[in-house]
Amino acid sequence: MNTLNTTIKVKIKKIRVGRGIGSGKGKTSGRGVKGQKSRSGVAIKSFEGGQMPLFRRLPKRGFNSLKIKKIAKMNLEKIQNLLDKKKINPQDIINLKLLKKNKILSKSFNRLKILGKGQVKDKINLETDLISENAKIKLDKAGCTIKILSNN
Repeated sequence: MNTLNTTIKVKIKKIRVGRGIGSGKGKTSGRGVKGQKSRSGVAIKSFEGGQMPLFRRLPKRGFNSLKIKKIAKMNLEKIQNLLDKKKINPQDIINLKLLKKNKILSKSFNRLKILGKGQVKDKINLETDLISENAKIKLDKAGCTIKILSNN
């Protein structure tokens, strides 16, 4: 004997609509009398009689955050490539401001993250918002100075 459900009925009987007056859902099957909603093939959830619906009148915003932080990601190999091409000077402090000024990064970025792919041969001064563990280890081995800006 099952002692888990001794008081409650386990299987609830399915309501069969349109099966006679005694069922409680007979004749009109709970759809009321006449009208568009009583008929089949109805889809009027946001229809406003031909007027431009509210959801189309309002501007699209969705789930796009208004406080988005656009982070520029840069690998060590890219930094070394820029040093080799003399686009940035190894004596300068390499930061987001310098990269934007030299038109290496777009003006839309507001944070900089250094990633660890590749190697850096020169000793450089870095100023960044975020840095990966791998990049930090490689830069320390190369004798570079890293300043991590406070996250705000």
